[in-house]
Amino acid sequence: MRSIWRTLDRDTVRVSVLICASVAVVGVSYGVSAGSAGFSLWQLLALAILVLGASSEFLFIGIIAAGGSPLTAILAGLLINSRNFAYGLSVGSILGQGWRRMLGAHLVNDESVAIATAPSTLVGKRAAFWLCGIGIAICWPLGALAGGILGSVIQDPATLGLDAAFPVVIVALVLPALKEKITLIAACVGAGVAVGTSTFLPPGTAPLVALLGMVAVLPFREKAR
Repeated sequence: MRSIWRTLDRDTVRVSVLICASVAVVGVSYGVSAGSAGFSLWQLLALAILVLGASSEFLFIGIIAAGGSPLTAILAGLLINSRNFAYGLSVGSILGQGWRRMLGAHLVNDESVAIATAPSTLVGKRAAFWLCGIGIAICWPLGALAGGILGSVIQDPATLGLDAAFPVVIVALVLPALKEKITLIAACVGAGVAVGTSTFLPPGTAPLVALLGMVAVLPFREKAR
C-alpha cells in the first residue's frame, strides 16, 4: 500500500487537495442546514461518517425538515446513491481485495471515481482513488461538524453561497475529459435532460435521468471501436 503513494504526480495531489477543501466547505453548509433542521451534532456527524454522500444527506435532512417520514427520506437517499452502483463497476478492479475492497466501496463517490480515471496506469488510478477518497472521508465530517457548531449562529446558510464551491470544482475536474467529442456530446445531452426535467421531477433525481446522455452516445462509441 505504501509504495502506491510514490506514483502520485503533482497535478493529482493538487486537484485532490482542492476537491477535499471544497468538500469541507460544502460540509459546513450541510452542517449548518442539518443543525437548522433540528439535527443534533452527533446525528449529523453520524450521517456524515456512515453515509458519506453529500447529495443524499442534503436530501435526507431536507425531507425530514419538510415534515416527511424517515422512511421516505431513507428511500430518497438510497435512490440518489444508486448511481454509486455504476461507479463501483467502473472502479471495482482498483479497490483491491479483502478489507481494502470493503473500505474502498465506502469511499466510492463522484469525486474519488472521477479523479481515479485520470492516471494511465492501474497503480496510479489506485493511488489517486485512495488519496481523494480518504481525504473526503476526513474533510466531509469535519466540515459537517464545524457547520453544526456554527448552526446556532448562521440561520440561513444560503446567504453564504457555500453551495457554489462544489459545482465549480466538479466542472473544473471534468473539463479535460470534454475534449473527447463523444464525451462532450454525452455531457451536453445529459445536461439538457437534467435541466429540462428538474422542474417537475423530485429534487435530486434529475442527475440520475441525465445518465440517459450516456445511452444517447452508445451507437457512436460502438462505431468508434
